[in-house]
Amino acid sequence: MEDSEAVQRNENTENETPAKKQRNETTGEEPSQGPNPGAESKNTEETEPRWSRLKLFEKVMQKSLEKVIEHASFNRFASSFRPLYKKNPQRMENIHKQFIEELRGAIQEDISKLIEEGRLESKLNELDKLESAAKNKPDPAWRPSGIPEQDFCSFLMPYYQKQEAYLRLELKKIQAANADLAQKVQAGRDNVAQTEQRVSAAVNNWKASVTEFEKLASSLGPADVFDV
Repeated sequence: MEDSEAVQRNENTENETPAKKQRNETTGEEPSQGPNPGAESKNTEETEPRWSRLKLFEKVMQKSLEKVIEHASFNRFASSFRPLYKKNPQRMENIHKQFIEELRGAIQEDISKLIEEGRLESKLNELDKLESAAKNKPDPAWRPSGIPEQDFCSFLMPYYQKQEAYLRLELKKIQAANADLAQKVQAGRDNVAQTEQRVSAAVNNWKASVTEFEKLASSLGPADVFDV
């Protein structure tokens, strides 16, 4: 009885639909339609915030954790310790529950440490920035050519070029420092040479003075000195 009434309602609905369409066309009214699912999805995409890579990572990790817990089922756990299970099934079940709790806690702690120590949040934010920056670049992104030697060289050459430029700059600094030191050393040598010349001149003058004094002393006789 209920099935026949449902069929009758469906037939009435199908019969009314063309008439409604015809009335709408004659009156110029738009046919009444429900909400547009495409527009709703578009508005939802515009209003909803962009998905978080970190939340996606955590979701994937949680699914992986559930898979691991699922593989560590009670049947497998009991099959590994069958004698103990036969002896005390209730005790084995309690041990399995404790094992699952500790396993879940340990894995969850490792995931938290991985996120914290690996600074995944900042790295994923940097990835978002790189992705948004890449959208504004009309040039195509780098793709491997299929020749490992060329790809490896294209990756290392900019690094080596930067290192070469850095070494050249450091070499110029060292050469300038060496030139400055060479000038200072030359100036020191010149000062030493001038000092040697002054000392040699002073020695020569002293020797000349001594020679003149000796000549004067020899020219004076004892009688001339003590004559009264």
